[in-house]
Amino acid sequence: MTVSSEKKLFGTATDWRLLGLLFECPSAATLAELKSLGSEATNKTLQQAAAYAQTEADEGLYHLVFGPGGPAPPREVSYRNWVQPGYLLSELSSYYRAFEYRPRYSDVPDHIAVEAGFVGYLRLKEAFALLSDEKENAEIAGEAADRFTKEHVAEIASPLSKLLAGSGVKYMMLAGEALYELSGAADLPERKEMPVIETGCEEFSCGSEAFV
Repeated sequence: MTVSSEKKLFGTATDWRLLGLLFECPSAATLAELKSLGSEATNKTLQQAAAYAQTEADEGLYHLVFGPGGPAPPREVSYRNWVQPGYLLSELSSYYRAFEYRPRYSDVPDHIAVEAGFVGYLRLKEAFALLSDEKENAEIAGEAADRFTKEHVAEIASPLSKLLAGSGVKYMMLAGEALYELSGAADLPERKEMPVIETGCEEFSCGSEAFV
């Protein structure tokens, strides 16, 4: 693989990391990282989403959309009714342990922020392995990234991106579009508008308990 291909992998890893951040609960640290990575992203939709997040992202709004009972569930289990939740979470945790991935929200392995971050992490491992001439390790990481994206991220991408398309929140709409683009998901289902969302809610705080 050429140096240009390795650079492309680093760009892909950045895109997935940025995508994961867009689905995390916003904080000063998150917004700072979004601003930094936004200028390095190769996906223009992600660049725009990161820019809009600087003015739109709000903790209360985030929980109204993604929190318990919200109109846009951020967890894979919400879209996989035919799969036993315990089996799904165990499978995801096994993936993360195998590659020593330690997400911020370690107790909710099926959250889209965690899953997108994992794909970015795998692409980064693939790129570093290639730079170190460890072709077998690069192949393992690359195949895992492809398989995980197809079997897990794509299961969330279509329905979640369509829900966010009706949110009226620009950065969320763009994050949903980018999720759909990067995952290679199937065609989107029929569009359904989300309820009107108001900002300024202060009764929630960021933390893993918000995603249980």
